[in-house]
Amino acid sequence: MEAGQLLTHLRRGTLEFCVLAALHGGERYAGDLIAELGADGVLVTSEGTVYPLLARLRRDGMVESTWRESASGPPRRYYRRTRRGDAAVRHFTDQWGIFRDAVDRVLTEEQ
Repeated sequence: MEAGQLLTHLRRGTLEFCVLAALHGGERYAGDLIAELGADGVLVTSEGTVYPLLARLRRDGMVESTWRESASGPPRRYYRRTRRGDAAVRHFTDQWGIFRDAVDRVLTEEQ
């Protein structure tokens, strides 16, 4: 498996929780989320990944959104986590630590 495919597989299971985690502390504009999550070139590769994910998170009750006027163009949709989204991030954080430690242990034993 080449590096690009590997990153795609790793992103698939974790990106929604990274989006939810990035919504800590209040409302965020989707464009800001994309910029933050894409800054390192690893988590997000395109807007076409994040917008459908935000729509699904909204349908699933993990985020809420509101429209706001923008001084630089059309109105923007801002997203914030719900209590359900908060709980999902906490649960993921707990499970991620267990998963990461297990993978690290196996990889360390490999060396």
